[in-house]
Amino acid sequence: MAKLEYAKDGRLLFTKEMKEEYTILMPMMIPVTFELLASSLKLEGYKIELLTTTHRGIVEEGLKAVHNDTCYPALLVIGQLIDALKSGKYDLNKVALIITQTGGGCRASNYIHLLRKALKKNGFDHIPVISLNINGMEKNPGFKLNLNIARQAISAVLYGDLINCLSNQCRPYEIEKGMTDKLVDKWLNILIEEFKDKDKLEKAHVKENFYKIAADFAAIPLKREPKVKVGIVGEIYIKYARLGNNCLEDFLHNEGVEVIVPGLLDFLIFKLDNRIVDIDLYGGNKIKKMAMEKAKNFLVKWQKELIAAIAHYEVFRVPEPFEHIKELVKDYLGYGNKMGEGWLLTGEMLELIRSGIHNIICTQPFGCLPNHIVGKGMIRKIKDNLPEANIVAIDYDPGATRINQENRIKLMLANAYQAL
Repeated sequence: MAKLEYAKDGRLLFTKEMKEEYTILMPMMIPVTFELLASSLKLEGYKIELLTTTHRGIVEEGLKAVHNDTCYPALLVIGQLIDALKSGKYDLNKVALIITQTGGGCRASNYIHLLRKALKKNGFDHIPVISLNINGMEKNPGFKLNLNIARQAISAVLYGDLINCLSNQCRPYEIEKGMTDKLVDKWLNILIEEFKDKDKLEKAHVKENFYKIAADFAAIPLKREPKVKVGIVGEIYIKYARLGNNCLEDFLHNEGVEVIVPGLLDFLIFKLDNRIVDIDLYGGNKIKKMAMEKAKNFLVKWQKELIAAIAHYEVFRVPEPFEHIKELVKDYLGYGNKMGEGWLLTGEMLELIRSGIHNIICTQPFGCLPNHIVGKGMIRKIKDNLPEANIVAIDYDPGATRINQENRIKLMLANAYQAL
């Protein structure tokens, strides 16, 4: 067992010695994207294991571990980590946990502190927790982000958004069932292998891969027939994570629905855009603003490349660029509305409806007040302006039953089938 070391603030550090010996448990959020992120960290010498469990016992552990006023995503993530530690699968003297820390106004900034309290409560306070952040918070001698990880992380987001976008458009129509998932696995393995070569992260090669991936998915034999299309929006964790939304995408696929889930790249651009808008509204460091604008423009250019690859094949629905979504929302919310998903959530609903996706599930986790304001709170105004909108807000909390959630979705689908 590695020697335990503590920071000046009293938290347990993840040391260089631990990097060599410890398995780091990482909660899953977005398929493909997080698998690539985990692969990136493994290449830097970290022993990462993604947690993909979704059973009800996780909720029970979360309820015991954190206060019942805590937002539902925190309860789930902490519950999943505690459940994993209690599973008997890991050496508790050689395991660490990793969790994101945003540093913003969202309560997610405090998940890491809630997790440490839960560990202490369960007698696991000898297990270190690593903060995954880009703000310089909570540094650890045994865990450091570097330029190579950053490049791989950006590639992971781009590839993840592309593959998830295209696979969702193929899966409901495939003639040979399972062909889409086989192609997802094929490209995931290719990309994980390519991450070992720094030259494969160069723009020219990544751009080339975009077109190869799009070509492969466009070549899947499909039986195009009218199907209900449903967009999923909401709080970022509940929108994407199977644990958070009770495997919502699987349920919709089984109902014969084509699922559309906005990508993660828009959210990252949105967060950079927030920093720029803050300085415009309230004043601030002009040098910081220039840095944020440069970072935003970098991602916007990548998004254009991504969209161009999808648009190259007429069979695919092409997502709109970030600036178009921002323009759509100007008559609904101010751009200073940034807590949680901020104006982007409303913008995603508008983009879906304007592009013909009238049926939307807005995932609403307990404890996320901003999400309720820019999600459920905007539905009436959206419907007043766009009567064709068929939106249902589904609450996700420890007491909400899966059957009740699915029944409410089925009512929305009934309207959708009638319109179809």
